[in-house]
Amino acid sequence: MKHVFGIMFSPLAEWEKIREDSASIIGHYLKYIVLIALLPPVAWYYGSTVVGWTLGERVIRLTPESAMQIMTLFYLAILFGIGFLGFMVHWMSETYGAQSSFIKGILIASLCATPLFIAGAVGFYPILWLDMLIGVFAVCWSTYLLYNGIPIVMKIPETRGFLFASAVIGVSLVMLVCLLVATTLLWDWGAMPAFTD
Repeated sequence: MKHVFGIMFSPLAEWEKIREDSASIIGHYLKYIVLIALLPPVAWYYGSTVVGWTLGERVIRLTPESAMQIMTLFYLAILFGIGFLGFMVHWMSETYGAQSSFIKGILIASLCATPLFIAGAVGFYPILWLDMLIGVFAVCWSTYLLYNGIPIVMKIPETRGFLFASAVIGVSLVMLVCLLVATTLLWDWGAMPAFTD
């Protein structure tokens, strides 16, 4: 958690500190990812079951059981996604001449996703246009962090860092498509949302 404030408000200086970080994978997962990844599912659980979202004059809510099932799967997808993306960052590092470790990959993946985790708090009060606006800003900030963080943490030139970060974006987009396919399959297998009305 010690890097959250710095990564959000002074990212270039914070990436220098992160480069020298000697965290363990399990420690980072337990002290950071497991905790901050709870924010979006908890927010959206509350927002979808208690507050609901409005379509016209109708308020739509999920049943608590359905929302719990969906948010549990959402949480597990976040944990798996960060781990897989961290592995891919580490795996691709040799191609770009970087000396990496799995923990560096996990640190980059999780800290670049921090704006997305924080933006997940909009789920407490779901308003479509506001959620979309904050979500787009969070994606832009995460992308900015990635393009600035990779060259610093991996100690490679900015041109190679740009290519490396672009490859990470490509992997992220493939992961997104895989998650959409998995969501469709899970809905077909019984994890479909159930509404209160």
